Amino acid sequence: MTAIYIDADACPVKAEVYRVAERYGLKVFVVSNAWMNVPRQPWIEQVVVSDSFDAADNWIAERVGPGDIVVTADIPLADRSLKAGAAVIGNTGVPFTPASIGMAMANRELLSNLRAMGEVTGGPKPMTQRDRSRFLSALDEAIQKIRRSQK
Repeated sequence: MTAIYIDADACPVKAEVYRVAERYGLKVFVVSNAWMNVPRQPWIEQVVVSDSFDAADNWIAERVGPGDIVVTADIPLADRSLKAGAAVIGNTGVPFTPASIGMAMANRELLSNLRAMGEVTGGPKPMTQRDRSRFLSALDEAIQKIRRSQK
């Protein structure tokens, strides 16, 4: 059965995932380094991991597989999840694919180097309504694609 794994510590689209998962009857794992308020539903499982570096990413990567969906902005986790056969969607609704992950990894490295040199400051842009709409469409599309492939 398809499960959705949310890299939840900084995920701005948890509520959208809950709505879509409920509509399709999917299990959701909300994985974070600290307790957070999640709806009390039998199909939502909160997983609190240690606060060690990449603990949430490691928990997800060790369990995800073909037919699952990962929601994350973390590019290395997206890469690991794709290699495990999962579908991966970024928080802004842009799917990670085997064809796009290499460029995403290279861009991440470049930005990391620019930040270290003080050339780039600040974080990601705030979520817009368009981002949320794109995310909902991408999640729905990923679920439909998985369901078609399982038939």
